[in-house]
Formats: sequence, structure tokens, C-alpha cells
Amino acid sequence: MIGWDAEHDVDLDRPTPLGWGLVALRFIPCVLIIMLLMIPLILLRAFGLWQAGQFVVRLACWSCLKIIGIPLTITGKPMQHAGVVVANHSSWLDILTLNVSQRVFFVAKSEVRDWPAIGTMARSVGTVFIRRRRGDAKRQHDLFLDHAQKGHKLLFFPEGTSTDGCHVLPFRSSLFQAFFTPDLAHLMWVQPVTVLYNAPNGKRADFYGFWGEMEMFEHFAHVLSQTRQGRIEVVFHTPLKVEDFTDRKTLSDTAYRIVAGGMPNRLPN
Repeated sequence: MIGWDAEHDVDLDRPTPLGWGLVALRFIPCVLIIMLLMIPLILLRAFGLWQAGQFVVRLACWSCLKIIGIPLTITGKPMQHAGVVVANHSSWLDILTLNVSQRVFFVAKSEVRDWPAIGTMARSVGTVFIRRRRGDAKRQHDLFLDHAQKGHKLLFFPEGTSTDGCHVLPFRSSLFQAFFTPDLAHLMWVQPVTVLYNAPNGKRADFYGFWGEMEMFEHFAHVLSQTRQGRIEVVFHTPLKVEDFTDRKTLSDTAYRIVAGGMPNRLPN
């Protein structure tokens, strides 16, 4: 196995004068698109049209990826079942990538709501915020049940943090526990998804990864200033039926191995 040191320092690319021009040309239109689409999104959600609202989110994220210039390819198909999607977490780009790939509602810890930039982006796409405390287990269960009964798909990152995009950390099983109740187990499916970030030519493999003490604005500039971008691959694996597993640990470990196994030449920790 190849280990990964999350504390190691990485020098992000510092934009050239041309690069700063590209940052402005890409960042400003993305912000304007998100702001313009927020109006119909708010109206649709006010009338309870959540799925239609997610179409607007998908359009906004697709537009932003096009402006940034990163092509996206998809292998496999998003599941049609109600349930959750679990994926590896590499960057703020995951929000754009996974919303373009399917209609899904993100689940994030409540602290993310107040993070600069990422918090705003997360709120705008309809992220469901939860507190990961034992005392909130009932609330988490009710939230999952409500969305499952509506046929929605939720998405969360079981690693609990973002990485360099070349490794998958062992999945935390705590959120999987809410699925193992009589009223949820027969409804819930879990679809593992692997997101692969291929760096621009000549750049290091972890180019798109965002982790540790990296500054958000610096990473935005690092990515948006590239004249030629890399590419993203999203691999949808076969969904897992919760009823087929005896406990949360077995389910989370199985999902972890599938997601990590979708990374060719990139071994999990």
C-alpha cells in the first residue's frame, strides 16, 4: 500500500499575468451564473419542486465546469433507487462534478455552512447540513427517511475530509448506522462512486487535490489560471442494497473497497 502524508506541504501554482486574466475570465462568469440561477432555484424550492430545483443546480454546475474548461466523462449509470451515493472527496470541484453527473442532494457537517466560499457554494446547491453527534442519530434517521420516501438521493463523503485525489481514506461508518432500521433498510440503496482527477499535462498527479492548510482563494487561482486543464472521470459502480448487509461496518468497508478499487494505479491507504 502507498501511504499518504496529509501534512506535507505543496506549493500551489502562482498565476502569471496571463493566468490572473484567466482567473478573472472564469471566476466572474461562474459567480454571475450561480447568482442568476439562484432566483428560479429559490422559487422552485418554495413550491416544493425539489427535483426541478436540482435540474437548475445541475445546469449551473455544468456551466461552471465548461467555463473552467475541465472536460468530464461518466462511466456507468446513476442508480434509480432512493438512497445515498458515497464518493471519495478530493476538492471543491467535487460539488460541481457530482452535481453534473446526477441529481443529488449533498450531506455535509453543519460547520461547512459557515466556511468561506465553500459554505456559500454548498448552500446554493441545496446541501443538507447535519451535526455528527450521537445525540443527533434520531434526526439523521428522520432526515434520511424523509428523503428516501420522496425518492431523493443523498450524497456524502465517508472519508470525512478531502485528500490529494490519488488516495482514498478508510470510510467512517457512523452515518451508515441510520440505514439499519426496519423502516429504512428496505428502502435504502448505496451507490459507490469513484471520482478521478487527471492533472493537466506536465503537472503533478495531485494537482486538483485540496487538503490540509491550503487557502481557498489560492487554490481557486491555482486551478482557474491553467491555460490547459486536465480532465475528470466519474465512475458509477453497482448499487448495494442495505438489506444485504448485517451491519454498518460491513457496508461501509465494502463501499470503501469498491471506490478505492476504481482508481487504476492509485492504491488506497
